[in-house]
Amino acid sequence: MMQAHDLFRHMRIPELVDVRQYVRTLPTNTLVGFGAFAALTTYWYATRPKALKPPCDLAMQSVKVEGEEDARRSSLLNSDELITCYYDDVRTVYDIFQRGLHVSNNGPCLGVRKPNQPYEWISYKEVSDRAEYVGSALLHRGFKPSHSQYVGIFAQNRPEWVIIEQSCYTYSMVVVPLYDTLGTEAITYIVNKADLSLVFCDTPEKAKLLLTAVEKGETPILSTIVIMEPFGTDLLERGKKCGVEVFSMKEIEVSELGKAHRQKPILPKPEDLAVICFTSGTTGNPKGAMITHKNIVSNSSAFLKTTEKTFIPTPEDVLISFLPLAHMFERIVECVVLCHGARIGFFQGDIRLLMDDLKTLQPTVFPVVPRLLNRMFDKIFGQADTSLKKWMLDFASKRKEAELRSGIIRNNSFWDKVIFRKIQASLGGKVRLMVTGAAPVSASVLTFLRTALGCQFYEGYGQTECTAGCSLSMPGDWTAGHVGAPMACNIIKLVDVQEMNYLAAKGEGEVCVKGPNVFLGYLKDPEKTAEALDKDGWLHTGDIGKWLPNGTLKIIDRKKHIFKLAQGEYIAPEKIENVYLRSEALAQVFVHGESLQAFLLAVVVPDPETLCKWAKKKGFEGTYEKLCKNKDVKKHILEDMVRVGKESGLKSFEQVKDIIVHTEMFSIENGLLTPTLKAKRPELRKYFQSQIDELYANTKM
Repeated sequence: MMQAHDLFRHMRIPELVDVRQYVRTLPTNTLVGFGAFAALTTYWYATRPKALKPPCDLAMQSVKVEGEEDARRSSLLNSDELITCYYDDVRTVYDIFQRGLHVSNNGPCLGVRKPNQPYEWISYKEVSDRAEYVGSALLHRGFKPSHSQYVGIFAQNRPEWVIIEQSCYTYSMVVVPLYDTLGTEAITYIVNKADLSLVFCDTPEKAKLLLTAVEKGETPILSTIVIMEPFGTDLLERGKKCGVEVFSMKEIEVSELGKAHRQKPILPKPEDLAVICFTSGTTGNPKGAMITHKNIVSNSSAFLKTTEKTFIPTPEDVLISFLPLAHMFERIVECVVLCHGARIGFFQGDIRLLMDDLKTLQPTVFPVVPRLLNRMFDKIFGQADTSLKKWMLDFASKRKEAELRSGIIRNNSFWDKVIFRKIQASLGGKVRLMVTGAAPVSASVLTFLRTALGCQFYEGYGQTECTAGCSLSMPGDWTAGHVGAPMACNIIKLVDVQEMNYLAAKGEGEVCVKGPNVFLGYLKDPEKTAEALDKDGWLHTGDIGKWLPNGTLKIIDRKKHIFKLAQGEYIAPEKIENVYLRSEALAQVFVHGESLQAFLLAVVVPDPETLCKWAKKKGFEGTYEKLCKNKDVKKHILEDMVRVGKESGLKSFEQVKDIIVHTEMFSIENGLLTPTLKAKRPELRKYFQSQIDELYANTKM
C-alpha cells in the first residue's frame, strides 16, 4: 500500500466536484483503509467554503482610548464613544419586550412541556397582557410604581418568571431574584436587606420555607406570598396566623385584583433600577448588585454589535432556558432573544432531562457554562471506546480545526456528516449560536466542541457588577485561550498588582472596567461598593488579565484569594487549580497553603468516569472507591499533577507536595461550592482541616 504521506501528496488537486468520481481514478491498492479515508479528506479540503468576513481586523481587536491611562476599547467602534443602545427606540428592558412583541407579529414567546410531550407556547401578547394584570394587582394592593419598590421572585426558570419580571418593568418596580441554592440563611438575609414585603414562589415548599422564617420572627417585613403552583388551604391558614397573605398566581392575574383593575403602564427611565442581583460570595453574606435598565440595555446592545454581521436573532430562533434566571448571564441572553421576537423554551426543571428537552425543542441559541461543556466533552470521548474511534474523533477534529483557523465554521462538511452528526443531533440539530462564560473553560475542550458542533461559539468574560459581560470573542476569531476583546459598551484597563509582580507597563494587571454596563453599587453597603468601584467609576474585578498582541484579553490569575507561604512567595490557588484540572484523572482540585508552611497541599477528587480507565493504563484494577484508597494510585495521581504543572510553567513553589484523595464531589448541596459553582475556600479548609494538619505533620520538603 502507498505510504500515507505519498498518498496525500498524490491527491493534492485543485478542484473536486464528486468524491465518487475522483475515488475511481485512484490505484486500487489505495482504496482500502487509510487510503479511502485520506481520499475523502482531500475532497473535504477541495470543497470547503470561504470564511465569513470578520467585523474588524482580527490582528488588532482593541485599540487604546485617548486620555484614559492605557485603557482599551473595541475596534468595532468608530470613536471612543461607547454604545448604550443598539436600537434608538429601545432604552429600557420594557422597551426590549415591546420591540419583540411588534417584530414577532404576536408570535409564540414562552414555551413549556410536560414529560414526553411537545412544547406548548403562549404568545407575546398574552405575556404582555398577563404582565399588566399582575402589575395592576400589585398597584391595587398598594405597591408603588417606583424604583424603590422591590419584588422578590423565588422560582426556577418558567414562563411566570418572565411574566412577573415584565410586570415589574411595566410599572417601574424592581426585581429581586432569590434561589434556593443560596441556603436558608442567605434567603432570610436578602428578604431583610431588600425589604421584601412580597415574594412570588413557584412551589408550596418554597412558600413554607419563607413562612418558617416569618414564624421565627426572622423576616417581619414579609407580608405577601404568591404561589404559582396549586397549594392547599393549610398554607392560607398558616399564613394568617403569622400575618402573611397567601395568594395563587391565577388569583392575582384574573381576579378582581388584576384584570378588573388593569392600569396603564407607568414606565421606567433608563437610569432607574431594574434588578438587584444578589451575588453568592465565597465568604460572608451575599451582596446586592444594583443593576439599571441602562446597564442591561447597553450590555445586550454590545453583544448585538459584536455579532451583527454574523448573527442577529429572528422570530424563527429558539432559546433553551435552563441556566438560572437569577443570574445576569441568562438574563442578558434572554433580552437579546426577546428583543427580536424569538422564542424561549424552558427546560422541565430537571437538569437530568435537559438532553431530552434539547432534542424536543431543537434550539438555535444555546448558552452554556464550562461545567456542562466539560461533561459533553467527557461523554463524547467516553463513548469512543476503542483506539480507532478515538483516532477518528481526533483526526476529524483536527481537519475541522484547520478550517477554524481560517475563520470557517460550518456543520455540513464530510466530517460533520460522518463523525459529528450524532453529537449535533443530541442538541436538537439546529444550534446556530452558543455562548459560554461564568468560569474558565479549557482551550482544548472549547476548540474540540467548536469543531464538533459547527456553530458560532463565543466565549465571554465578566461578572454581575458589569451586568454580565465586559469582553467577548469576535466572529471569525475561533481561537481559544482568551476571552475576546472589550465589548462595545465598556473600556478595559489593567492596573498594577505589585505584590504579584503584575505590571500594566508589561501588559498585565488587575482587570478594571468602565462604561454604561457597570453597576451602581451594592444595596445598602457603601463599604463594599467603595472596594469594587473607585472614585473615577472603574470597577475592580479582582481578576488578573494580560493583553495579547491582537488586542484580546487573557485571564491569567486571580487577585482575591492570594496568600503567602513561609518564605514570602505569593500563591494564587485558582490559577494552580485550573492547571491541575488538565490531569486526565481529576474532576476537582482544592489547593491549600499557609503562611507558616513552606509548601502547598491539595485535596483532589478523581473523575469517577475516567479514573478506572486511567488507572488501568498504569496497571491498577478495582472499583472507584478502592482505587481512591490505593496509596500507589495516589502516588501516580500526584506525579501526573506535577508533570502537568511543569508542562504548564508552574514554578517549583507553586507545585503541591502531597495530596488528599477524596471520593465525594464538592457540590452546592454539601456546602463546598457556591451556586455559581465556585469553591467556598473557607468551608473547604474547615472541612479538610484535620487531614491537612496531619499531612503537613507527615510531609517533608
